[in-house]
Amino acid sequence: MHAWEVARPGPIEGEPLRFVERPVPVPGADELLVHVRACGVCRTDLHVSEGDLPVRRPRVTPGHEVVGVVTATGGVVLDHAVGDRVGVAWLRRTDGTCGYCARGSENLCPASEYTGWDADGGYAEYTTVPAAFAYRLPHEVDDVALAPLLCAGIIGYRALLRAALPAGGRLGLYGFGGSAHLCAQLAVAQGATVHVLTREPAARRLALELGAASARDAYDEPPEPLDSAILFAPVGDLVPVALRALDRGGILSVAGIHLSDTPPLRYESELFYEKELRSVTSNTRQDGRDFLALAARHGVRATTHTYPLSEAQRALRDLKAGRFDGAAVLVNDLPPRT
Repeated sequence: MHAWEVARPGPIEGEPLRFVERPVPVPGADELLVHVRACGVCRTDLHVSEGDLPVRRPRVTPGHEVVGVVTATGGVVLDHAVGDRVGVAWLRRTDGTCGYCARGSENLCPASEYTGWDADGGYAEYTTVPAAFAYRLPHEVDDVALAPLLCAGIIGYRALLRAALPAGGRLGLYGFGGSAHLCAQLAVAQGATVHVLTREPAARRLALELGAASARDAYDEPPEPLDSAILFAPVGDLVPVALRALDRGGILSVAGIHLSDTPPLRYESELFYEKELRSVTSNTRQDGRDFLALAARHGVRATTHTYPLSEAQRALRDLKAGRFDGAAVLVNDLPPRT
């Protein structure tokens, strides 16, 4: 099969990925072999490729927003069959026995593993996934539209939960890429007033089209104090900016797995009046199931831009440069192997 691998992590402009041929992987006893039909392009893939997140598997294949079809199952798999359409997301495996897993916080499991970081992901013709971590997908939504929901959507939903937005509240979104534009749709559908703050003019236009009440530059003040805010941009300088925009008792949720260093915070202007700063770490499988159900109910749809699988590196360059709004999706245009 064809697959991309992180040959030497570094700036994406220097082409750290290499397109290679590999044997089709063999699923483990509890795993599925999945023929990849579409794979979303996530900013985390860029962080892995550039070395912001040091690779945990040498020459790892990125990609963790996979929509595909099961072509083989491991010997102990009972609840999936060849021909099933499934989704493969970021969280790949947990131990299921630690205290975090026992209390329903599997996203904090110290033994957790991740698709496209600890194990090869979806920038390939085939990938594997533990059957217990594969998502069943709605039939009425096509592959390209579904792919970004599997990380951008789920993590945005987790970030929204962490932000504890009150009913009918005022939500600020800092950055407006693949995750934020899905989160905004869900928040608007649930009755929130959404204010978007982002540097990209095209993203501001998209925000207004999707129902945002306002769209301004990332360092501008929103038109009213915020009950909650989510920082999607991996820019630490925006943490104090967003904290100052919060009303008393407001919460800032930081959605990214990577964030540049934050400047010193001033207690009186940025944290006093019981403001809170919260991080987001991965997601639980229940988060994923809940989000996919809500997305179907409210018609949450990704704005997508497609690239052939063979142009994954160009898609990551375009992501870094902000050349598209919404989300990029790689489409596997190679025929299945027989």
